Amino acid sequence: MVPSMTDIDVAATDRLLTTTRSVRRRLDFSRPVPLELIEESLTVALQAPTGGNLQFWRWLVVTDPEQRARIADAYVRAWNRYKAMAPAQQYGDGDPRQRQFQPMFDSSQYLADHFAEVPALVIPCLPDVPAEGSFFTVTYLACVLPAAWSFMLAARSRGLGTTLTTLTLMHDQEMAGILELPDGIGHCALIPVAYYTGDTFQRVERLPVRTVAYLDRWHQAFPG
Repeated sequence: MVPSMTDIDVAATDRLLTTTRSVRRRLDFSRPVPLELIEESLTVALQAPTGGNLQFWRWLVVTDPEQRARIADAYVRAWNRYKAMAPAQQYGDGDPRQRQFQPMFDSSQYLADHFAEVPALVIPCLPDVPAEGSFFTVTYLACVLPAAWSFMLAARSRGLGTTLTTLTLMHDQEMAGILELPDGIGHCALIPVAYYTGDTFQRVERLPVRTVAYLDRWHQAFPG
């Protein structure tokens, strides 16, 4: 490993980045999440890169039980729709994704079954994407999603579990009504937040870099 030339603890950073999981089954529904921890995590998130320094992200934090119940209803309907149209994953022998699919699916079902119990929901919002094409779609999302991931990392370091979902975009207009979003603003994801149960998180098996990265041009193997 190349030695670090900064004052950043590389080992601690790598541990945070490689063990921050999508937490669904291990969310603690019995403990309220202090708004102070969410504010701290958002303060970190707002340091994320944002294209053109636009900073047009906006964040809704939902803790009201009635609001959470309405959002949960939309989420469950979206999950059931997704579940009905998503084929069972089929990967080759030895592919770790084959072994991981059913546990992931089961944990997603668990979250859907208990969504209304999640004590806090953090919802990143952004202006409506212009209709000109994919450049604007990707650019707008690229201005917000790095901050969403930074929020999740900051939350993890404070003992909170999260997962990022986009299922409620299937009911975008309904969500806009629930959240009373102004015209021209939409939500781009939803992050359930709760303390997590258990003591630790571990790395998971991923496809090796050499199987998903190329050098200079497609299909030219990455060295290693």
